[in-house]
Amino acid sequence: MPDDARDPVVGTLLDEAPCGFVAFADDGTIRAANATLLEMLGHSRDELVGRHVESMLTVGARIFYQTHFFPLLRLQGHAEEIFLILRARDGTDVGTLVNAVRRERAGEWRTECVLLRIVERRKFEDALLRAKKEAEAANAALRASQEQLEEQAVELEVQATELEAQGEELRTINDELVERSVELEEARAAAEKANRAKSEFLATMSHELRTPLNAIAGYAQILELGVHGPITAAQQETLGRIVRSQRHLLRLINDVLNLARIEAGRVEYRIERLVVSDLVESVLPMVEPQLSERHLRSEVHIPPGLVVRADREKVEQVLLNLLSNAAKFTATDGTVRVEASQHDPVCIAIRVQDTGIGIPPEKLASVFEPFVQVDSSQTRRAQGTGLGLSISRDLARGMKGNLTAESEVDVGSTFTLLLPAG
Repeated sequence: MPDDARDPVVGTLLDEAPCGFVAFADDGTIRAANATLLEMLGHSRDELVGRHVESMLTVGARIFYQTHFFPLLRLQGHAEEIFLILRARDGTDVGTLVNAVRRERAGEWRTECVLLRIVERRKFEDALLRAKKEAEAANAALRASQEQLEEQAVELEVQATELEAQGEELRTINDELVERSVELEEARAAAEKANRAKSEFLATMSHELRTPLNAIAGYAQILELGVHGPITAAQQETLGRIVRSQRHLLRLINDVLNLARIEAGRVEYRIERLVVSDLVESVLPMVEPQLSERHLRSEVHIPPGLVVRADREKVEQVLLNLLSNAAKFTATDGTVRVEASQHDPVCIAIRVQDTGIGIPPEKLASVFEPFVQVDSSQTRRAQGTGLGLSISRDLARGMKGNLTAESEVDVGSTFTLLLPAG
């Protein structure tokens, strides 16, 4: 290329070129620079020409110039599309793409370079670098997500295995429950069958026992009347004992028969409106001999006009059982009290209270169970089957009512018969 200093036309063309131009000797001294390069770096021609070419390079570019760029020119005589970063006068970096050729000119070897500023390309490279970093970050996140998904898949597989094992265990338990349910149903059916057989047996035996007992009472009355001749005082006393024993046995058998009827569901109720005071007055004469024998006081407090809906015979039987128990378990000179009141808008309460021995708290809940005696010793004072309270509560419930108990040892007991108000 001709020297622009000797050819003004060529120098003008170089200054107007859209890319930078610089020429430097092998020792690095800049021989020429066009206006485009001067403007690119912010130098005047006098400031740049005559200086070393490395003065317009960054530190990294200088190292690259010394180790790669210039040795390549010396070896091959040219270099194409070499990226170099120039240092402008104000200290900013200017990225350029360099095409260079080394040739002899004016008696020395020169390197002539065309420098194309690559601002837009740098932007694209930066954008590409950012995109690459973002892609790498996305890939890292994707790998992390994939690892997490794999861990979750393993956990789900473990959970599925556990659920399958639990399902198998539940199926086993269900099978056992089904078998147990069948066994319980069979046991329930057997218990019901045994209960029916027991009730039928008790009913049959009660009837069979009542017949000879009634006959004993009849023969005793015949002897007392002197039909077979006169009897002595001693014989009269013996006959009295026979009659009392017969009546006691008959009461026990009647209790067993009533229990059998209740359990068999063969008890019928004739519900009617009954005046409470009339019911109590009809029962009291039956227990007056017991009260007199033990010197017990009887008190009755029943407001007039109290009416219940119940079966007369069943209510009288319940009251008779309660009063007999009160007399049986109350010491001499004690008190038996009967009172009634409106328990709530739909219920009447009839209470039988005594000042007897009372019932221990641990036995109070079981007094309504069949064949249960508070005093179960062989030397207990009161005799009986332990069926009276059980039958009484069943009869009360059969009339849509209930029978409850409260007691305190050595203070007394209170039994409350609840019946629907009439």
